[in-house]
Amino acid sequence: MIILGIGGILGDASSAVLKDGELVAAIEESKLARGAHTGSRGELPEHAIATCLSLAGIRPEQVDAVAVVRPIPESDLHLKLRARFPQSRIVVLEHHLAHAASAYYASPFDEATVLTLDRGGDFRCGSRWHARGAHMTLEHEQYSPDSLGDLYGRVTELLGLSANEEEHKVQWLSVAGDERYCNLFLEILRLSDTGPRLDRSFLSTDRLRNGGFGPRFYERLGLKDGQPVPEELRAHLAAGIQKAVEAAAIRMSGDGRNLCLAGGLGLNALLVSALENRSGYQNVFVQPVSGNAGTAIGAVLETWHTVYRQERRVPFHTLALGPAYNAAEIKQVLENCKLRFRYLLTTEEVVDTAVEQLHDSKIVAWMHGRMEFGARALGNRSILASPLDPYSTENLNLFIKHREPFRKFAASVPAELCAEYFEVGANARYLSTVGRVRPEHRDRFAAAILAGDMVRVHAVDRDENPLYWKLLHAAGKASGLPVLYNTSFNLFGEPLVCTPRDAVRSFYSSGIDAMFVGNFFLQK
Repeated sequence: MIILGIGGILGDASSAVLKDGELVAAIEESKLARGAHTGSRGELPEHAIATCLSLAGIRPEQVDAVAVVRPIPESDLHLKLRARFPQSRIVVLEHHLAHAASAYYASPFDEATVLTLDRGGDFRCGSRWHARGAHMTLEHEQYSPDSLGDLYGRVTELLGLSANEEEHKVQWLSVAGDERYCNLFLEILRLSDTGPRLDRSFLSTDRLRNGGFGPRFYERLGLKDGQPVPEELRAHLAAGIQKAVEAAAIRMSGDGRNLCLAGGLGLNALLVSALENRSGYQNVFVQPVSGNAGTAIGAVLETWHTVYRQERRVPFHTLALGPAYNAAEIKQVLENCKLRFRYLLTTEEVVDTAVEQLHDSKIVAWMHGRMEFGARALGNRSILASPLDPYSTENLNLFIKHREPFRKFAASVPAELCAEYFEVGANARYLSTVGRVRPEHRDRFAAAILAGDMVRVHAVDRDENPLYWKLLHAAGKASGLPVLYNTSFNLFGEPLVCTPRDAVRSFYSSGIDAMFVGNFFLQK
């Protein structure tokens, strides 16, 4: 049985394929289109669909069902799908149902509460479900405009950033602030067990910019109406909305044994950590691609269980679900670009050469295997640096990523050694949460610490990414520390690099010192 999923049509469009009960492909349109014209929002992610079908080794006429997360308005998408997949059953799913399915059916739990939180979709901005076996039952829905995600986006805009794009910057900025404004945002949210009911007297219907906050809000800040936020208050405002949203999510989740989370707010690693450590749940699982792109996975899983009534759960093994490139394909690109390179004959030579570069305080681009699904680099499309280099964070931020110094990097560590250095939950497998550095190692990881002893942790499983795991161990053997700083291999707001040509472009447009693309090694 073959199910094609299409999600995020109105933003962050993606596709996924479930083949005979195995998730074999998933990719976002933006990683393939690379900014090229792909039609207006609301159109099919043609590049992602074609790539997923190719990765799965199937033709359109072999697809049994196309599961699409309903856009608003639906326009003529149903007719387009029927024309392109004439033999397929067309299944249309609601947005938050797809979010919930992506979280629960990908989780390790047989029974759980499922919480979805985002800015909005299908006029909803949240939902809570009870899930058991292969079934989910809706308990409560949260409707726009009483949206945690919308208020978070308003604060993002108030701070001079782009709503729907740069909320992650507010999250990391928040760790430098105090909680002086938390009660103000809780007052605006007016929480109940079922969710917020926003007090709109703090907003202005006439002000469409800077978050749309009104005179009452500015008065509480001690500012003139419409005044730009002073630099010294930015982190405190970020901390206020962050802590208020964490409190709201904890209250909305209730209590129990197992909790699953999806929706755009599931991308907030500090929120996930708060649920792991302060909610009434023993176990928390966040769908690592919990934004709109992840609904493509929810669409195929919901169709598998509900439409085709399959009881067998689909195991969730990896996010390496995008394209990979063989040596001939890589070599063709490098030669076409007139580049000088070395071809390393063995995996051991690749690892040893990378360790030499890292030990020499070089910044290394690392592109191997299938591209990750989602925004986070998990060792297949990464930029790496040694924690032993005291200037690594400065070099990565200023000269390569060109981003704010408060945005720190993840510390990748073999999963079986993680507890030796960090205290962190299971969601560190996909970089979906934050942890704490153990006191005896705090000085070693000072460059990656967000605040206090807080750090982003990436626990690398040997079976899931054997090459990256091997590199971490080799780095540890050489230096005594089996940890590398890891950030995504992309530049200037672009998505992760996908192809060898994308990698070459980013390598030569940045201060990266060396690059490994498969077994090919390039230096500047």
